[in-house]
Amino acid sequence: MNDLRNLTGRHLRELARTGKFTGITSGVALGNVQANLVVLPKAQAFDFLLFCQRNPKPCPLLDVTEAGDAEPRLCAPGADLRTDVPCYRVYRQGELVEEPTDIVKLWQKDWVAFLLGCSFTFEGALLQAGLPVRHIEANCNVPMYRTNIACQRAGVFHGPMVVSMRPMTPAQAIRATQICTRFARAHGTPVHLGDPAAIGIRDITTPDFGDPVAINAGEIPVFWACGVTPQAVVMQAKPPICVTHKPGHMFVTDWRDVDLEG
Repeated sequence: MNDLRNLTGRHLRELARTGKFTGITSGVALGNVQANLVVLPKAQAFDFLLFCQRNPKPCPLLDVTEAGDAEPRLCAPGADLRTDVPCYRVYRQGELVEEPTDIVKLWQKDWVAFLLGCSFTFEGALLQAGLPVRHIEANCNVPMYRTNIACQRAGVFHGPMVVSMRPMTPAQAIRATQICTRFARAHGTPVHLGDPAAIGIRDITTPDFGDPVAINAGEIPVFWACGVTPQAVVMQAKPPICVTHKPGHMFVTDWRDVDLEG
C-alpha cells in the first residue's frame, strides 16, 4: 500500500490504462488531486454544465473536454479518459448496464467529459494532521449515502445530493472542517455532522455506495458532499447514455492538492 501511496498521477494512470490497477484510489497517489468523471453526449452537456454551476458543493468543476476529445488538457495533459480510470460505469436511460475497465469502443465523437473535485484529494491533509480516515484504515471504499438534500435543478438534471462519511470525534471533526476549508474545489467543508436521519439516511450501516465502516465510541458521523451525486441524478434524469467512474475508482490528475487550496 505504501508503494501505491507514493505513485505519481501519471504512473497511476498508466497502471489503470494497462489493466494493472483496477482498484479503489483512496489512499493512492497521495498529494495528487483526484476527480470524479461524468461523460455525456453533447446534447445533454450544457444542462449538466449548468447543473454543476448551480450545485458547486457536490459538483465542483475541475476540467471539461471539447466534444469528442478524451484528453483533459488542463489537469492531466496526455491522459486518456477512455482508459485511465481504474473502473467505469455505463448507464443507459438511467440504468446501470456494465462496469468496464475502459470505454474505448463506446466512445463517440460528440461526447463531452467532465472532471469534478473529489474528497479523496484532501485525505492526505487529514492524515498529515493525524486525523482518522477510517476507510483507509480498513482498506475499503468510503461509505456514500443518498440524502434528502435536493440539488438545484438544471434542465433534465435533478435529484438528491450524495454524501461521503468519515467517523470522527467532535474535536477531530472541528479540525477536519478547518483543514477542508482550504479545498473548496474538492467539496470543501462538511455539509452535516451527527444524526444521519436529519439528512434522510435511515441506516448508517448500509451505504448506497461504497462500504460500511465502524463508528467507534465517542465518534460521530461526519458527512461531505460527494461527486457520486451525478450518478444518483442520472438515475432520475435518464439520459440516453452516461459514463461515470465506478464509485471510489477515481481519475487521478497531475495537479497537487495544494493547487486546489484557496
